Order: sequence, then structure tokens, then C-alpha cells
Amino acid sequence: MPFNSSQSKPRLRIIAIVLAFAIAGCGSSTIVGKWRLMGGSNAILWEFSANGAVLIGDVRGRYKFGDQDRIKIETPFATTVYQMTISGERMTLQEPGGSKLEFTRIRETQR
Repeated sequence: MPFNSSQSKPRLRIIAIVLAFAIAGCGSSTIVGKWRLMGGSNAILWEFSANGAVLIGDVRGRYKFGDQDRIKIETPFATTVYQMTISGERMTLQEPGGSKLEFTRIRETQR
């Protein structure tokens, strides 16, 4: 069966669109890792796992991304939705019309 380029162009377009959405969906994976709440050396560590789990100090919870850079964090004590921004090694979580939490990324040292 000969290759027909006019028939393959729509398929290639569809594949490109699907890949673009898949790549865009992976953008928030930059949250995975350990983050220190700014404000002191004994500040609480927040650790985000790739599977949607979050550990805030010694409290376990779940996180889920929403639209418009929002993140919902659920713990046994509360469910909170934040506006999230990540820039380099800094992350800000802000409640709509409320408090702002600022973090710095903790880089694991290679052994």
C-alpha cells in the first residue's frame, strides 16, 4: 500500500495536538519534591510526591491540580484551594483573598 501524504497530514495534526496537551499537563510536575516554608530555620517542610500525596510536617494529605494554576490540598484537618505560582526555586501558594505561603525548594544532595 503506497504512502499517501494527504491522508497522513490530519493524523499528524491530531498526534501533535495530543502531545501538546500531554506536555502541558506535565508542567505542574515541577512541584514534586521538598519545599521549606519561608520564615525561619525550623519552618515546616512540605513534600509533594508524583502520585498526588503531600506530607506537611508529619500530616499526610493529597493534592490535585485545578484550572488556572490552582491546587487543592486535602488533609484530615482541612481542604484548601490555593493559587499557585512557581518561579525557579520559589513557590507561592495564596488563598483567594487570603493568606500567602512562600516556599523555597530543598535540593537533595547527591551522595
